[in-house]
Amino acid sequence: MLLAGIIFLLESFLEPNWIHEKVWVILSFFVILTWLTGMFSHYLLSISKENSVNILLGAIGIRLLASIGFVAVMLILKVENIIWFVVNFFVIYFFYLLFDIYGVMANLRPNSK
Repeated sequence: MLLAGIIFLLESFLEPNWIHEKVWVILSFFVILTWLTGMFSHYLLSISKENSVNILLGAIGIRLLASIGFVAVMLILKVENIIWFVVNFFVIYFFYLLFDIYGVMANLRPNSK
């Protein structure tokens, strides 16, 4: 939600060329992908708590592969202004990755004691 608000504000204040027209498709992709990998991780964590770090890192890997696939599909579909599409995609990807790393670090803290 916070990222959507930031994108909305950036669209208002920045030049229209800096934010790709498919930015909402990108954000929707990440919301759905995060939900799916989150549900899958939650299921696996309910089965095995001792593999929590491996499960969370596996979810990050799945997200990376799905993201590369999404960009490849968009390249095949000939999205206009592909450079800004890729830049916008990876800026949003890195925000999600930052959130994932924060989540893994928060999960490791209780295990280190």
